[in-house]
Amino acid sequence: MVAYSTLIPIFVVTGFLGSGKTTLLNHMLRHPSLKDAAVLINEFGAVGLDHFLVKPVDENTVLLASGCLCCAIRDDLKSAILELNGKRERGEVPRYRRMIVETTGLADPTPILFTLMSDPVLRHHYRLGGVITTVDAVNGMRQLDRHVESVRQATVADRVVITKSDLAEPAELARLEARLKRINPTADTMFGRFGKIDVRRVLRADVYDPSKKVAEVKHWLDLEALSAHGAAHDHDHAPGKHAKRDVNRHDAHIRAHVVTIDQPLDWTAFGIWLTMLLHRHGQRVLRVKGILNVKGVDAPVIVNGVQHIVHPPIHLAAWPEADRRSHIVFIVDDMDGALIERSLAAFNRVGAAAA
Repeated sequence: MVAYSTLIPIFVVTGFLGSGKTTLLNHMLRHPSLKDAAVLINEFGAVGLDHFLVKPVDENTVLLASGCLCCAIRDDLKSAILELNGKRERGEVPRYRRMIVETTGLADPTPILFTLMSDPVLRHHYRLGGVITTVDAVNGMRQLDRHVESVRQATVADRVVITKSDLAEPAELARLEARLKRINPTADTMFGRFGKIDVRRVLRADVYDPSKKVAEVKHWLDLEALSAHGAAHDHDHAPGKHAKRDVNRHDAHIRAHVVTIDQPLDWTAFGIWLTMLLHRHGQRVLRVKGILNVKGVDAPVIVNGVQHIVHPPIHLAAWPEADRRSHIVFIVDDMDGALIERSLAAFNRVGAAAA
């Protein structure tokens, strides 16, 4: 786990067209926390860099006054990352310690995340730090209705930044926030006002940063709130209730399901079960986040994954809450949460019998 945590974290900034990614990036690039960062964007012109540009490194890379590097993605993402990494290793650019990647507004981010987490060359140098999704306060509800990409962007987020909140009515903001929480209850939802956001809070999404992991786990596993939310949401999506899918409500079949296990888990049985589940249903299991009570281990084990790929587990030093049961949050697309619960229970019985 030490080696993994020392890899360069990549933060992915995604969000639908016009949702404020450019404004968010401009604000973030001025912050001292990113003076040692590299930023990959689709084109320089979309982000107004002239006022804090220091010098060009080459036709694809510029050094900013804040100390950040900014690199244009001319080809595919992997090539851009490896090209910049080569410059870093050769001493042609400062040795950045984190990276921010902006996706296009129409991108489903899951293939991007899959590339970052699974490519053997990238994994030698980089790891996923967190996903930041911008949602337009004025147009967000309509975009969620009409564009499945918008829903996917919200689903995989660790941070959801609702932009232009100064332009929306309070009731409209509340409805949008509630809908985003139904889609992804583990994400930390923030409001951007007049183009400004708490940059430190945005970057705290990296659960593999030793200085931030306990605080982040406390957030995305607010156990009592998540359990209550999961039960209520599953009731709302009872079998048959959405038999006639409304094509304008792309999140109708995306739901959060919380599994709580009272007894300690057998780690081997759980690992086999999760591997089999993601192999069979990885396209429909969009996110997995969990805190586990493992047999023979005093402190909790954290699991965190996107579709087919799971990060290496984290062993916390101590339980963040008094509750020491295992809690696992699944965000799934058109999948019965009861199926997940039944199959895990079966593997738990096998593990208990083997012990």
